[in-house]
Amino acid sequence: MKVCFIGGARYSQPLDRTSEKKWRLLSELGEMFVIGFSQDLRPRRFTQHAHFYLLPKFPLPVLRYLAMFTVGSVLVFWLILRHGVRILVAQSPYEGFATAVAKVLARLVGFQVVLIVENHGDFEVSLFLQRRVRCQSLYRWLMRRTAHFALQHADLLRAVSNSTRKQLETWSPGKPIVQFPTWTDIDVFLKAGEGDGVREPVVLYAGVLTPLKGVHHLLHAFAKVAQEFPEVRLEIVGRDENSEYAEELRQEVFRLRLNGRVSFVGEVPQAELANRMRRSRVFVLPTYSEGLPRVVFEAMATGVPVIATAVSGIPEIIQNEITGFLVPPGDEEALAERLRWVLKHPQEAKAMGHRAREFARSFFSPEAYLAGYRRLFEMAEEVLKSL
Repeated sequence: MKVCFIGGARYSQPLDRTSEKKWRLLSELGEMFVIGFSQDLRPRRFTQHAHFYLLPKFPLPVLRYLAMFTVGSVLVFWLILRHGVRILVAQSPYEGFATAVAKVLARLVGFQVVLIVENHGDFEVSLFLQRRVRCQSLYRWLMRRTAHFALQHADLLRAVSNSTRKQLETWSPGKPIVQFPTWTDIDVFLKAGEGDGVREPVVLYAGVLTPLKGVHHLLHAFAKVAQEFPEVRLEIVGRDENSEYAEELRQEVFRLRLNGRVSFVGEVPQAELANRMRRSRVFVLPTYSEGLPRVVFEAMATGVPVIATAVSGIPEIIQNEITGFLVPPGDEEALAERLRWVLKHPQEAKAMGHRAREFARSFFSPEAYLAGYRRLFEMAEEVLKSL
């Protein structure tokens, strides 16, 4: 079985620990080829459990899209002809456009392949919540056309949550859908959560810095409780995906007079993130839109109480007031009130974290993840036999 994955993920050489474990696991199912992006402007090609073809990480998103749609399509087509790849996995409908083009070209020269399109988030709106987009109407039209083309040519679909499944059913009714969560190195987070270590007075956020994530609402909510809890700090972990927005957040810290109370940590390895979660009093994800955010069940695995917005797949993993708290997106008063409760009730919050940890332990496992792809690939082979 030869499979090509194509997506917008960024990879290092050698792979980081989390990616290494993922591709080592998936290599049990066959020979894997991966098209993604490098961490810089240098293209790379190497083999580590899978064969990686990494495009340059251009600074402008539009250039990355163009690279994926053009060079990505050519690479997929070449892998079909040169290496006998027969199963294509696009990790969003937009990368699905590149694979669909390659599929059509392959068919013209007598090669049959199966296309699997995945949906990891709300692909219709999430981009417009990440950054300011000029000519939005044109952009939306182009995105809808590329997504429609990809899903029209898809043979199988994969969802990561009920909400992403419903979106696929709306766009591509009647096609088979397999649903299972996105990959995470859950063992790192479960190990970090062992024992009953002391929790520091820290409110933690982890994720990229874009308007989509609603970090500005967290800043405002934290400002509402900061005087009441003078020892508590806010740590913001993640890369500046939107540099303009990240700078606005830093300026807002000064405007709210939270100097010394808020720190911007940047991107950290998974093991360090797990330890930061384990040491924190509460983890907060104030996002507007997600698929099924792995950072939520990673935090739950460490036993830290989680406050998150009731959007997309998040209510599927947080049972409100039992394993965490759900708040409406953008509701800073509700978020501040939940922060206040967690900080005032450490024992009750600790019990909530323990319940969340037990849920996370049962929710994700590498074995279930592998079984999900095994099922998808077996279905793909049946489609190939019928062609």
